[in-house]
Amino acid sequence: MDDLFTPPSGDWQRISPRLATIRRILILVPAGLLVVIGVVLLLVLTDLQWIGGVLVVLAVGGGAWGWAWAGRNQRSWGYAENADDLLVTRGVMFKRLVAIPYGRMQFVDVEAGPLARAYGVATVTLHTASAETAADIPGLPAAEATRLRNRLTELGEAHGAGV
Repeated sequence: MDDLFTPPSGDWQRISPRLATIRRILILVPAGLLVVIGVVLLLVLTDLQWIGGVLVVLAVGGGAWGWAWAGRNQRSWGYAENADDLLVTRGVMFKRLVAIPYGRMQFVDVEAGPLARAYGVATVTLHTASAETAADIPGLPAAEATRLRNRLTELGEAHGAGV
């Protein structure tokens, strides 16, 4: 079954582990805030202490689950550049493989929010006429995102696409 997700040539290029760190920050900040609120409820509202306890348990459980999920999700992403298309894979439980022909790409988008810029990563998004074949590659180091954007733009133009 793993042959289904093996690139025809070469190996999968993996994304930066910094993506897991960024996602963990985005998960743990709200979870920590909920823990603080739950503790305040435990200490202040004697009649409704159970609400604070439930909130603390849910926040800690959700934060722990999010911590594990972020690492597994980051390790599941990969991409491979072939002669005629770009393959993008992701997913742990539900794996997905998208093949984007260079000639079908309309434009390539690179974006990085403040946290991503602080960690030196970006997301490359490939847009096609069909939303089903569009693909994101998050967590690319900034230099690799720039290289991939330029390469895909060149390949798209060479294959007759309007990138």
